[in-house]
Amino acid sequence: MSSSSLIDPVVDHLADLALWEAELAAGPGAVDPLSVASSLVERLRQVPDPRRLRGLRHPLLVILVLTACATLVAGNDCVTAIRQWAARTPQDVLHRLGARRNPLTGRHLVPSERTFRRVLAAVDGDALDAATCGYAADVVRGDAPVPQVATAEDEPVEREQRRAVIRAITHPGPAGLLPAAAIDGKRLHGARTADGKKAFLVAAVTHDRAVILGQRQVPDKRGENAVIGDLLAPLDMAGMLLTLDALHTTKKTARLITGPLGAHYMLILKGNQPLALQAAHALLSGTDVEFADRMHVADDQGHGRTEHRTLRVADCDDTLFPGARQVFRLRRDTGGLDGVRTSKEIIHGIVSVTAAQAGPEHLNHYARGHWVVENCLHWTRDVTFHEDDSQLRTANAPRNMAAMRNLALNTFRLAGRANMAYARRDMQDRASTFAAYGI
Repeated sequence: MSSSSLIDPVVDHLADLALWEAELAAGPGAVDPLSVASSLVERLRQVPDPRRLRGLRHPLLVILVLTACATLVAGNDCVTAIRQWAARTPQDVLHRLGARRNPLTGRHLVPSERTFRRVLAAVDGDALDAATCGYAADVVRGDAPVPQVATAEDEPVEREQRRAVIRAITHPGPAGLLPAAAIDGKRLHGARTADGKKAFLVAAVTHDRAVILGQRQVPDKRGENAVIGDLLAPLDMAGMLLTLDALHTTKKTARLITGPLGAHYMLILKGNQPLALQAAHALLSGTDVEFADRMHVADDQGHGRTEHRTLRVADCDDTLFPGARQVFRLRRDTGGLDGVRTSKEIIHGIVSVTAAQAGPEHLNHYARGHWVVENCLHWTRDVTFHEDDSQLRTANAPRNMAAMRNLALNTFRLAGRANMAYARRDMQDRASTFAAYGI
C-alpha cells in the first residue's frame, strides 16, 4: 500500500477548513448573492434547496442558472458537457450570481460535475417546473423582457421561419379562434420513479407558439389522466380550448375543464367511452351532401406527403357527455405528392364549444393544432436535445433536465426562432448566452 494513501484526503480536508476560516474572516458580504435584474434568476431563486446547510459550499441558484444557460448551447445535452461549459463562465458573471469565492485566490468557483449531478437529482421537480414555466408566463404577459437570441447580421432567415410566413399567408386560420393548448404525455426513456416504475411527463403546450405552460411527472402512462388537475390548476386556463387524446376522455376530466378551470375541451372518442362513441356514430352518420352546411375540407402538403382532411359536426348536449355541445367526425386521407391517397383514418371526438363559438373550420384547425405537442415538444427534445440518449436514470435528474430543455425551447420560441438546432448553434458566445436571460 502506498505510504501516501491517507495524505491526500487529509490535505483536502485541511484545505476546506482553511477556506472556511478565510470566508468567516472575510465576512458574509464576500459570499452573499448579488441582485441580478433577470426574471429567470428571480424565478429560480424561489426553488427550495434540498441540501442540508452543514457543509453547503455552492449556492443552488448558481447551479440552476449555469445549467439553464448551458442547455441553450448545442452539444450540452448531458451533465458532463454542462459542467465543462460552465467551467469557463466569466468571473464577472459568477460574481453577479453570487458564486462561492475562494478567499485565498479571490476567484469565484464553479461547482464540480459531481455537485451538478447530486443537486439535479435532489431538486424538487414540481418546483423547478413551476419556476421555468413561470418565466415563460412572465414573458408572455409582458412582465419580463423577451429573451434576445443573437444572430449574425448577414445570417439568412431560417427555412422554418420562411415556411411559417408562407403558411400564414396560404393557410390563414379562421377568424374567432380561441387560445388553445395541447396536453399529452411522453415517456422519459430509461428513467424510473422512486418505486421503480417508468417515468412519464405530461405537458401543456400552446397551439400557436408551442410555449410549454406546465409539466408534471406520473409513474406510468395510465396515470396521466390523474395528474391533469395538478398540471392545470396553477395555470390560468379560463377561456382556452384544451385538446387531449382518448386517454384523457373521462367524465372527471370534462367536468374539471368546464367547471373549476373555466375552459373548453376537445376530446377524442374511442373504445374507452363506448356509449358516447356509439351516440356520435349515430349523430354523424349520413352522406356528405346531408352535412354540406356542417362540414369543412382542408388540404395540406409537406414532408413528402399530402393530406386531405374532411370534418363534419353535429350538435349534442350534456346527456352525451358532461359539458358537450358538439360531436365531430374527422377523416384523414393521406398519400404521396402525386395526389394518390394510400391511407385513410377516421376519428370521432367531442367538444364543449357551441356551433356559434367554433364551426367545422375551427374544429378542423384545433384538431390539426394538437400535433404541436408531438412535433414541437416530444420530437424536438428527442432529436435536437437527444433526450432519449440521456444516461440519467434515477431520482429527479431526468425530469429536471427535461425542465431545463423545456426552458430552452420556450426561450428560443419566445425570441422568435423556429429551428431549435439552428438557434442552439447560434449560442456559442458565452456573453450572448447569459445576455439571453439578462444576466
